[in-house]
Amino acid sequence: MKRVFSNLLIAGLLTFGLNVYAQDAAVEESAADATEEVMMEDSEMDTTAVEEEPVVEETTSAVIDEIEEDKPFTQILKTKFIEGGPGFMGIVLLVLILGLAVVIERILYLSFADTNANKLLKNVESALESGGLESAKEVCRNQRGPIASVFYAGLEHYEEGIEMVDKSIGTTGSVEAARLEKGISWISLFIALAPMLGFMGTVIGMIQAFDSIEAAGDISPSLVAGGIKVALLTTVFGLIVAIILQIFFNFIIAKLDGLVVKMEDASINFMDMLVAYHHKNKK
Repeated sequence: MKRVFSNLLIAGLLTFGLNVYAQDAAVEESAADATEEVMMEDSEMDTTAVEEEPVVEETTSAVIDEIEEDKPFTQILKTKFIEGGPGFMGIVLLVLILGLAVVIERILYLSFADTNANKLLKNVESALESGGLESAKEVCRNQRGPIASVFYAGLEHYEEGIEMVDKSIGTTGSVEAARLEKGISWISLFIALAPMLGFMGTVIGMIQAFDSIEAAGDISPSLVAGGIKVALLTTVFGLIVAIILQIFFNFIIAKLDGLVVKMEDASINFMDMLVAYHHKNKK
């Protein structure tokens, strides 16, 4: 079920990215058409008057500035993303999509794993007093989360002695903690991979810029500036992806640490309860 959910999530993110790309292309095309219409209207007003040429240029630049000012930050970000080229920018986008898919899956898993340990402990204690071990096991089976699994493992080995209960709780706790940490290493990989891909795109872009200069035989400021701008865009977006994933990574680590501490604390209280129950039954 988790794999199906992850696949659907990745497919949805990819579809969203393609729709955004198509929308950006449509916006740029409409902006270009609007600029061309303004230029045609201004040129039709007086094509013979030389002194009116600055007015046409001023009107065109004003329209372009107005279009740029009307764009929100997200639209500018998407435009710069397209300018960076489909090669490394597409790879950086793929890293972001995969990283967010793992992040969302881990956040949902940790959220579902979080339970009210004190309430569960009281329910298990009441079940032990009223119905014995089988009743307490039934309470743990009906409760989701790693704490319930730890309690159930302890109850399963109660007949073998308190020492075996302690060992089974420790072993089960280690297994549950490993399950909680599952997938965290992939987020770390994506965080490290995003800026590295950005730097690689920058280096390759700089090499291509110098190749263009060598082919032209002359250092043109526009040629150099354009090539360097495109090259640096990959680094910028690589760093943005790494920052986004790092924020979610720290959030997941904090939530994970809280769950582990809660599980250990609940295990200690559970052992104290079982010891008290064991001594009470011996008497």
